[in-house]
Amino acid sequence: MKPLRTALYAPGTRERVMLKAIASGAEAVILDLEDTVPLAAKAEARTLVAKTIDGALSGGPSRPAIWVRVNAAATEFLEGDLAAVVRPGLDAVFLPKVETVEEVRRTAASIEREERARGLKPGAVEMILQVESALGIYRCFDLAGTSSRVAATSIGSGRDGDLQKDLGCSWSIEGTELLYARSKVLLDTRAAGAHLVPFDGVFSDLEDEKGLIADSRLSARLGYLGRALIHPKQIAPVKEAYAVPAAEVLYYQKVVSEFEAALEKGAAAITVEGKLVDYAMYERARRVLERAGRER
Repeated sequence: MKPLRTALYAPGTRERVMLKAIASGAEAVILDLEDTVPLAAKAEARTLVAKTIDGALSGGPSRPAIWVRVNAAATEFLEGDLAAVVRPGLDAVFLPKVETVEEVRRTAASIEREERARGLKPGAVEMILQVESALGIYRCFDLAGTSSRVAATSIGSGRDGDLQKDLGCSWSIEGTELLYARSKVLLDTRAAGAHLVPFDGVFSDLEDEKGLIADSRLSARLGYLGRALIHPKQIAPVKEAYAVPAAEVLYYQKVVSEFEAALEKGAAAITVEGKLVDYAMYERARRVLERAGRER
């Protein structure tokens, strides 16, 4: 999965909002069949989401990635959700409240059956695992490595959400209370496969842009590359918060240039601006510059 900085939620019951999300400039949209959809409206939402996916195909390669948050594997709704939304134009199934390897395996198998039924290429639809309970966090490494279809994880780090409720912890803009959980999900995701992308959860206070930026910068420092959003006005500040700072780009350009010059002279350890640079630091610099290049 291509690393993304912004993925915007849109409730599956509101066709106009879903269409606006697709046109918002977010790099991905999460069409939601889960928590924003009342039980009595699940069937209607499936129809609207399927219609939205079909319409998004006309956007061509410039359209955002289309993800659908289905209902949890433990519910009666998952199979019906997958039958409705696994179709041309869907990029990933966003599976919430994941806690067991069996849930991941069963969901991956169901997606495979729907792909065959729709004539899709095997593996066309990826999976994003939303871990939002103490047990899900604890098992994250095993969950992320269960299926080759898993492309990313997303921690449920939103204030007053399922994870905070399960842990019984408080919440603060400093992020101390959820720091271990966020760090563990990132570590487990990276350890489970170099191709896997760790994705942070939502920031729920729409009136606190400073808080959004501060929390996103903390997330970026931990190693997350982006997060889920709940409103289009969060897109620009989040993109900026997760972008590689200009000063870092200049420094790492200097690292690469001077280290490659040193290699030609037979040296593999130098100092740049007073800091040691060897092969490990050089590779880190190249990776940061590759990321910065993708952000342009």
